[in-house]
Amino acid sequence: MKTRYEISLTVRVILLLVSITTGAFCIVGNRYTLLIFVSLLVVFQILNFIQFINKTNTELSQFIEAVQYRDFSLQFTEKNAPVSVRQLRRAFNQINATFKQLSSEREEQYQYLQKILELVDTGILSYDKEGNVGWINEAFKKMMDVPYLRNIASLEKRDMAVYQVIMSLENGNSQLVKINNKQVLLAKTTFLNENIETNLIAFQNVNEAIEDTEAQAYQKLLRVMTHEIMNSVAPIASLAETMEKTVARKKGEKETGNKSENDDDFDDISLGISTIRKRSENLMKFADTYRQLAKVSMTSFSKFYIRDLFEGVEILLESQIEQKNIEFDVIIKDFELMIEGDMVLVEQVLINLIINAIDAVQHQLNPKITLSVFQQNQQNVIEVRDNGVGMSDELMDKIFVPFFTSKPNGSGIGLSLSKQIMALHKGTITVNSVEKQGTAFRLGF
Repeated sequence: MKTRYEISLTVRVILLLVSITTGAFCIVGNRYTLLIFVSLLVVFQILNFIQFINKTNTELSQFIEAVQYRDFSLQFTEKNAPVSVRQLRRAFNQINATFKQLSSEREEQYQYLQKILELVDTGILSYDKEGNVGWINEAFKKMMDVPYLRNIASLEKRDMAVYQVIMSLENGNSQLVKINNKQVLLAKTTFLNENIETNLIAFQNVNEAIEDTEAQAYQKLLRVMTHEIMNSVAPIASLAETMEKTVARKKGEKETGNKSENDDDFDDISLGISTIRKRSENLMKFADTYRQLAKVSMTSFSKFYIRDLFEGVEILLESQIEQKNIEFDVIIKDFELMIEGDMVLVEQVLINLIINAIDAVQHQLNPKITLSVFQQNQQNVIEVRDNGVGMSDELMDKIFVPFFTSKPNGSGIGLSLSKQIMALHKGTITVNSVEKQGTAFRLGF
């Protein structure tokens, strides 16, 4: 094919030279009529020669344009093409097919990576140096509660603290920030994407990991504490009981009807031993109560209607709520909502929260407690809301710590126990409170 192309090119050059030579002879011989014809023939040959040369350039230009705009659907016809360009078209088609395959593989890899990033719990945000957002995943949308983000500056209005951390974060560094009462670790990486500087921010929720570690530490502490208390107190209680019986027996043997000094001593000893025994027994009960924190477990795991759960809680606390003239509202929009777990344990959590709410609203002019359920981020959320005294930020950080209580007669295990029950259900318990305005606890299933 290369030979035919050269022959065709050579023939055209020779014919053009012959025509030009003939024209020269016409000028010398004063044959102007023939000269006009030869001149037209030369012009035609030149145009034909230009068209012949431009065929290759035109094909090459179309191919380069297709590559530039990544239009790999362009196909060059080989069947009826001139011999001079047929081989070039075949090469173009092969290159096009290779580019098309590479582009398809790249798109598949992109889609695969995108699916992975959508499934992970870590929020991902990418933006360029102008702040234009390139990509965000579902985890980020849920964490920040944003359906869409065009520019990073939009975060300033939604959460100033998060925006400031992102702007001050250096490449390769990380920093903890609180988002919706959860500890989130922000890590930044900067890289070049098609010669454009791109910033990638990862939002990792470390709240669950911290809570799991805390829960395990508390359980270990409880096991050690109760074990040591029980081991230390049990012998004391047993010995006190034995001594009390011995003293009583001795008193019976020496009973003559007249009290002596020794009898008074026996009475004092007996009273002291009895006091030791009673306090030891109370201490053992105290330790046994707290041991429940380390032993809580689900006994009946099944699906149940939330309406049945609410009905049971309302019946149990109805009289207590009515006695204190508290307005109690139950809101259920979808009566078919169900959750999976141990109904008895979840009921215990709600009872703890509502009793706390009763204490919080008892001195309000118009006390009100609302028990509701709704769906949020594909979760069933149960909320207990009151218009009570509320809590400070410092107090909110401590309420789930075992043994911590702000009540004069509180035990400090109610909310800690509730948190462990929710952990067993792979759920969450969160609190949002404003002093002198009220408190809302949310259980996420």
